[in-house]
Amino acid sequence: MRRRRRAVLAGGALTSAALLGTLVNAPAASAHGAMMIPGSRTYLCYKDGLTPTGEIKPDNPACAAAVAQSGTNSLYNWFAVLRSDGAGRTRGFIPDGKLCSAAAVVYDFSGFDLARDDWPVTHLTSGAELQFRFNKWAAHPGEFRTYITKDSWSPTRPLAWDDLEDEPFYRVTDPPSVGGPGNEGSYYYWNARLPSGKTGRHIIYTVWQRSDSTETFYNCSDVVFDGGNGEVTG
Repeated sequence: MRRRRRAVLAGGALTSAALLGTLVNAPAASAHGAMMIPGSRTYLCYKDGLTPTGEIKPDNPACAAAVAQSGTNSLYNWFAVLRSDGAGRTRGFIPDGKLCSAAAVVYDFSGFDLARDDWPVTHLTSGAELQFRFNKWAAHPGEFRTYITKDSWSPTRPLAWDDLEDEPFYRVTDPPSVGGPGNEGSYYYWNARLPSGKTGRHIIYTVWQRSDSTETFYNCSDVVFDGGNGEVTG
């Protein structure tokens, strides 16, 4: 990535680049958001591709491949991996191999389902406490559920529901937030203990289910448990 960024454990600050000045038209759904710490694929690829002119041209090979398949709208709208009809559904609703795109119907995020081991990755420590941050481009009440991949998962195959642990390792309803909607600097946050005994690459999978509508967001965050403190590389 053009920048190495540090997301700190248990309540530290994240330094963000300035938000892209002009976004393409947002989808018809009224809420938007994406995981910022640990960064989702769409968010970190957006950050990787930012240029002084406002164009998004990722350097990371996986991000570039995703854009080649899905187009730049997938990054201008990094906060819109959603299903308006989701109602919190997971297995049996989103097909295997399409978890990272949510089989979205408004924008094409299919490139973010690509099975690769070179996505931007957040370095973490198993068993440590992390302050999760989820952008609130639009604010709504609801529940966040965070899952982790099983030790048998491999980044060389598309993510399937059987690759995730059956139960979320953390869930929170209506967490606190900072900032006003409509910008990158506003987010929900909560502290959670990361799963213990994890090593190597994994995906943290987040489901944000609104309680005031059926709209649901789905996010893949690539992480590596190597004793890291939130550094982002790739």
